[in-house]
Amino acid sequence: MEENLKQLPTGAKRIIKIALFGPESTGKTTLAKQLAEYYKTDWVPEFARDYLQEKWDKQQAICDVDDMLPIAYGQTLLENKKTATANQYLFCDTNLMVTKVFSEVYYNYCEPALDQAAREHEYDLFFLTDIDVPWEKDDLRDKPEGRETVFSVFKQSLIDNHKPFITLSGDKKLRLQKAISIIDDLTVALQKGQSSLEFVQMYLKGISK
Repeated sequence: MEENLKQLPTGAKRIIKIALFGPESTGKTTLAKQLAEYYKTDWVPEFARDYLQEKWDKQQAICDVDDMLPIAYGQTLLENKKTATANQYLFCDTNLMVTKVFSEVYYNYCEPALDQAAREHEYDLFFLTDIDVPWEKDDLRDKPEGRETVFSVFKQSLIDNHKPFITLSGDKKLRLQKAISIIDDLTVALQKGQSSLEFVQMYLKGISK
């Protein structure tokens, strides 16, 4: 695997990148797939799932701090490949900021290279997925207790790093409807020369595009 954490630019074609961001089992994958289907474009899956499932299947071992950088490398490579084939929009099921937060929450440590890359990677908007959906168990997920605390950490990381984000709550149907409406408005705002942060500020204040 290429050990590179550099996020490639979208090139001549303007790709609007949307990052799904939040704790485990908050509907990120479902929404990424739904949005990619609606906008007829690509989505970036979570590299860590296949990586850690293979580790579990072979060793019955769970994630540890030494897995963080390989996961970050794999996620960056996946995103860069999808950026080259995306059609106007790219929906990222996860990103390096998620990996950074998990590393800090679970291991109280984040590799400096990962920390720097997570801060530098840019997205036009983060959808912060709320914890108001049922937690679903699988081999790779931790205990459902403490979701409120973890959600708060995720939210604070976006605030601390000045990332443009909007929280999505509600069931799958409602989240999809909200997301589509927001993305359509964001597209118009960006075309008019507004920044993502300006758009979010206007959205939160209820100001029409």
